[in-house]
Amino acid sequence: MSSYIDQKNFIEALKRYENKMDEKERSFFSITVKRNKDDEDLDSISFGKLKELYTKYYVNRTKPNLDDLFKKN
Repeated sequence: MSSYIDQKNFIEALKRYENKMDEKERSFFSITVKRNKDDEDLDSISFGKLKELYTKYYVNRTKPNLDDLFKKN
């Protein structure tokens, strides 16, 4: 059951990065979203691909350094 919760969280996090995905990734993601709407659990291969997308777009995104805002030139 926890994989379904993870699946749902990954999809919600990736929705804002869908426009940055290439054609193949976007196609896989849209199919995954449809499967999630049908409350279908992903198999291990599909879940692995979803996790890779999550790592690629969500986890590895560059985070702004707030210290740069306060430095004087």
